[in-house]
Amino acid sequence: MANDRSDDTALLSALRHPLRRRILRLMEAEEPISPRQISIRLEHPLSNVSYHVRVLADCSAIALVFTEPVRGSMQHFYRASVEAPWARQMLEMEDSDGGPPGESPAG
Repeated sequence: MANDRSDDTALLSALRHPLRRRILRLMEAEEPISPRQISIRLEHPLSNVSYHVRVLADCSAIALVFTEPVRGSMQHFYRASVEAPWARQMLEMEDSDGGPPGESPAG
């Protein structure tokens, strides 16, 4: 039971960042997707997206589905794996612009 609380705490902490919530919503609507594809779709730098993807992977909000060799390196493809009802509700409550209802994208 204590481990569940620890997992929930890590997930809640991860979901506090608006870009991580946008990444998760994008992953819910897509086939497995790579950080590079996410950075293009969300128009954010790859280094920034990659960092947030690692945070989401560390708290098991996303799962690695497969890897693919690309130009001498490995590209990783992930899928959302959030199962906690409270977290799924949190992701669905937001407007499509990535912010809570009534909040402008500029913040």
